[in-house]
Amino acid sequence: MRSLHSFRSTAFLAVILAMLGGCAVGPDFVRPNTPAADRYTVESPPEATVVADQQVQRFVAGTAVPADWWQLFKSAPLDAVVREAIASNPTLQASEASLRQSQYNLRAGYGVFFPLLGVEAVAARERLVPAQEGLRTAPTIFNLITLSGTVSYALDLFGGERRTVEGLKAQVDYQRYLNYAAYLSLSANVVNTSIARAAYQAEVRATEQLIELQRQQLHATEVRVRAGTAAYTDVLSLQSQLAASQAALAPLRQQISRAEDLLATLEGAVPSRATLPEIDLSALSLPGDLPLSLPSELVRQRPDILASEAQLHAASANIGVATAAMFPSVTLSATYGGAGSSLDSMSAATGRFWSIGPSATIPVFQGGRLWYGRKAAIDAYEAAQGRYRQTVLDAFEQVGDALEALEHDAQALQAQADAMRTAEEALRLVQVNYQAGLVAYLDVWAADVQFQQANIGYLQTLAQRYQDTVALYVALGGGWWNAPGPNVSREAP
Repeated sequence: MRSLHSFRSTAFLAVILAMLGGCAVGPDFVRPNTPAADRYTVESPPEATVVADQQVQRFVAGTAVPADWWQLFKSAPLDAVVREAIASNPTLQASEASLRQSQYNLRAGYGVFFPLLGVEAVAARERLVPAQEGLRTAPTIFNLITLSGTVSYALDLFGGERRTVEGLKAQVDYQRYLNYAAYLSLSANVVNTSIARAAYQAEVRATEQLIELQRQQLHATEVRVRAGTAAYTDVLSLQSQLAASQAALAPLRQQISRAEDLLATLEGAVPSRATLPEIDLSALSLPGDLPLSLPSELVRQRPDILASEAQLHAASANIGVATAAMFPSVTLSATYGGAGSSLDSMSAATGRFWSIGPSATIPVFQGGRLWYGRKAAIDAYEAAQGRYRQTVLDAFEQVGDALEALEHDAQALQAQADAMRTAEEALRLVQVNYQAGLVAYLDVWAADVQFQQANIGYLQTLAQRYQDTVALYVALGGGWWNAPGPNVSREAP
C-alpha cells in the first residue's frame, strides 16, 4: 500500500514539473525592424539612365528580381557556362553539404524532447570476499545474470533544451542563406568573368587591326623619309606609337588566359580540361527594365543580411541556454529488471528489482562560470547586432553604388559612342578626299588609327556597363526567392 502511495506521489510530482516546463528563460527573438529609409542615395535616383548608344535602362520599382537574371543578357553560351558552374562547382557543393549537416544536427537535437530508453544485460562469474564488508565468513564463487531496462526523461523546466534547439534552427537558417549567397556569388563571378573575357577578346581584335594600320603608316612614312618628303622624327613618333600598341596586346591576352582559367575553376575543372564556349560581346543584350526593390524589401531578400539575422537569432538563443544552466535540472527515471544466478532464477519474484523517481541537480557554486558565461552570451548577442547593422549598411551602399554607376556608365558610353562616330565620320571624309586626290593616304591611315582607338575605348566602357548591371542584380539579392534554381534548396524567408 505504501508502494502505491509513493508511486502516486511521484506521478503527481512529475505532472507538476511537466506543467512548469512550459516556460523558457532568456529573450524571445524578434526580427530586427526594417529600415525607415525610402531610397539608397542622397538624391532620388532617376527613373531611367540617359540614352547611350540608342539604349536606355529604366529603374522600375516593385519589379521582381528574376532568379535566373543572367538570361536577360539573351546569350545561350553565357547561360550554358553559368549552368555548368552551378552543376559542378566544388564550393557550392560544399555549401550544400554544410546545409545538410546543419539539418541533421537539428534533427538530432529534437531527440532531447523524447524519453530515453536503454536496456542493459550483464552476465558475470564473481568471487565475493566477505572480508571486504567486515565479515569473517569464507569467500564464495557464484554466477550473476542481470537484465534491466531504464527509461529517463529530462524535464526542460527552464527551457534550456528548447533554446538549444532554437539555436540549431537558427544555424540551419544561417547555412541555408550562406548557400544562397554562394549560389549568387558563383553566378555573378561566372557572368562577370565571361563578359570580361569577351571584352578582352574584342579589344585584342581591335588592337591587332590598329597595329596593322600603324605598321602600314610607318612603312609609308619610311618611304617618304627616303624620298626626302618627310622628317625622320615622324618615323620615330610612329615607331613609338606602334610599340605602345604592341605592348598593350600581351597584357590583354594574359587577361584572357586568366579569365579562362578562372571560368574553368568555377566550373570545377582544371584549365587544361575545360571547354568554354565563345561569347561575342556584341551579341549580348543589355537589360532595359531593371528592378529596384524598396529598402524594406532588401533586408528580407539579401542572403548575406538574412544569414547575419540568423546569427543574431542563434546568439539570442544562446542567452537562454546560458541562463537556464544557472537553474536546477530535473530528470525523471524508472528502472525495472531481474537478477539471478541463472536465466531461470531471474524470473523469480525474489530476483526482481525496480526504481522510479526524479533526480535534481542544483548548481550551488561554480566559481562564477555560469554567471560570466551568461554575460559572455549577452555580449555575443550585442556583437551580432553590430554585425547585422553593418551588413545592412553595406548592402545599402552596394545598391546605391550600382545605381550611380549605371547612370555614369550611360554617360560615359554615350561620350565614347559619340567619339567613335566622330572618328568614323572623319575617316569617311578623309577617304572621300583621298579618292578626290586632295589628301595623301597617310592621312587616311591616321584617321583609321583614331577610329580604332575610339573603338577600343567604346568596348571597355560597354563591358563596364554590362558588369555594373550584373552588380545591381547581385546587390538586390539575385532573386533566389522568386523561383527555384538548379542544385539549390530554396525556401521563402
